[in-house]
Amino acid sequence: MARAWTLASRPTGTPTPDNFALVAVELPALAPGMVRIANRWLSVDPYMRGRMNDVKSYVPPFALGEPLQGGAVGEVVESAADGVAAGDMVLHMAGWRDEAVVPAAQVQKLPALGVDPQAFLGQMGMPGMTAYFGLLDVASAKAGDTVFVSAAAGAVGSTVVQIAKAKGMTVIGSAGGADKCAWVKSLGADEVIDYKTDGPLVKKLAAAAPGGIDVYFDNVGAEHLDAAIAVAKERARFAICGMIDIYNDGKPTELRYLARVIGARIRIQGFIVSDFMARASEFYADMAGMLQSGALVREETVHEGLESTPDAFIGLFSGANKGKMLVRV
Repeated sequence: MARAWTLASRPTGTPTPDNFALVAVELPALAPGMVRIANRWLSVDPYMRGRMNDVKSYVPPFALGEPLQGGAVGEVVESAADGVAAGDMVLHMAGWRDEAVVPAAQVQKLPALGVDPQAFLGQMGMPGMTAYFGLLDVASAKAGDTVFVSAAAGAVGSTVVQIAKAKGMTVIGSAGGADKCAWVKSLGADEVIDYKTDGPLVKKLAAAAPGGIDVYFDNVGAEHLDAAIAVAKERARFAICGMIDIYNDGKPTELRYLARVIGARIRIQGFIVSDFMARASEFYADMAGMLQSGALVREETVHEGLESTPDAFIGLFSGANKGKMLVRV
């Protein structure tokens, strides 16, 4: 029988293992148009924390006692649908479980880009698309710009760093700890700030970007967003992807420099990657070129076994990942 992780209770603050329960799930018989998938890789992502709250948002909250959802790559083991055959590797959203039966219309066969299947949960998947369109479309970043990236050692941030360098930009990354900072530097970042060391972040950013920043790619919010506003050039563009600093406590962010948005004419725009799904072919084509040129590398932090999924997810909030956090089923 299949197994799936469910939400046993809604977290207060940072999630704990007690908020999750691993249960047996009886899968339905295969109806026409459906496929049965054995999951091989699961993704855990910060946005999932918001779905654990019973509040209205751009996606419905997770229901208590029901299998959780998330990105997954799996192998089709049985198909009753045209165009999808047993043996196909596919991307879908029935993660947090070892096996799933879903409509074939909800799966995507992996493009032939010569990368490992799990890459489509990271650099060549949702996090990569978030980085690509957030940087180049939402923030209108271009060659010659100075770009500041928070959570630069994460799945999205590390891809932003590499795309920005490939496109001729100067990059300043922020990461926590010497090891992560060294890795971000190895990706090509011109300057790297260790936000965990002593001293105000705004002063560190001002020293790293004495001429100011043209673009800020925000994965964190809070102090990082405030520092970016303080150091922004006139008509700087901010792409707001995530605010992991406040996902657990829900406390409002204190922005001491917010008034600069007016005089500096700073453009701040939030976005969701689903806004750009219709342009996936554009993303794959450009990223494939960067892969072939050697401009892209990726890092993965892998937890082993379905049982480890909650631990992998909880680790996101303490910075336990370098690159993409994954679970190998």
